[in-house]
Amino acid sequence: MEKLKNYVLESYDEIRNKVSWPKFNELQSSAILVLVASLIFALVIGLIDFGFKNGLTWFYTLK
Repeated sequence: MEKLKNYVLESYDEIRNKVSWPKFNELQSSAILVLVASLIFALVIGLIDFGFKNGLTWFYTLK
């Protein structure tokens, strides 16, 4: 039980004193970057899906 107590105390100390937390404006810019990258990725995947759907529909209606 003592090992668990030491682990929790050392973890808390590390989080409080040794971790460098980003500033709010850094978090904002990172969040905006992730949002834009996610939108671009979703658009690319959507275009690929649209292309495959139309390509396969065209291929199977040729007979």
